[in-house]
Amino acid sequence: MASKLAQLHSKVAACRLCPRLVECREKAAREKMADYRNQKYWGRGVPGFGRIDARLVILGLAPGAHGANRTGRVFSGDASGDFLFAGLYQAGLANHLESVARDDGLALEETYITNVVKCAPPHNRPNHEELTRCRDYLREELRLLKQARCYLCLGRTAYKELQEALGVTLGPFQHGLAYELDHRHLLCSYHVSRQNTHTGRLTPHMFSLILQQAKQLGNLGHVPNRLTDQPLPILPPPPQPLLPPTPWPEKPWLDGDRSGR
Repeated sequence: MASKLAQLHSKVAACRLCPRLVECREKAAREKMADYRNQKYWGRGVPGFGRIDARLVILGLAPGAHGANRTGRVFSGDASGDFLFAGLYQAGLANHLESVARDDGLALEETYITNVVKCAPPHNRPNHEELTRCRDYLREELRLLKQARCYLCLGRTAYKELQEALGVTLGPFQHGLAYELDHRHLLCSYHVSRQNTHTGRLTPHMFSLILQQAKQLGNLGHVPNRLTDQPLPILPPPPQPLLPPTPWPEKPWLDGDRSGR
């Protein structure tokens, strides 16, 4: 099963089905942010990241142009990832407080993280056709993650796309609301975007409660919370426009026993 997930990750990294997304991700990789001008950008489709035996599956929207599109790992290298992994660390679901690079030793505990769109879209807004094309990748990921008991949807679009992928119709999106699907649960949360965390729409305390709820729904009560004196990050205001990235010839990785935007 792990080999099938590895094959899927390779397909995602090589995908060029959406011309607008390919142009966007590669442009961002060429026109780098000043802070990253000496770094090589991944600039391709960004596969999911985590454990194939995950009980908790976290779904975001799309890679950040100068975050995951740069590092090649979901929710890594940007403010959204900083917020997400600080929460996962305190919940005992990650062994590091932050995720900065694919070789930083990060590991997840029975958790898998992915995006419903695999490439960085212009202005963080994939269109209908791009969402539809990526849906097959999401369906295959969900099929392979057979131990999943809780799907945590970060934002309304992830919630909608998960329903499409699973072929179900549920009620409205609402932060903290959970729906039962046979032996599984679907849990809604505001996205960990800078816009939400900087304005206070989603606070560290709110997200901590969501993760505790996800652990309960995902039968992860055996995973202890991590006591830490380190506060969740206070994030600066978002910069003006976020641009997207480009690729390099390197084999995509599979973190089957390591792990996750």
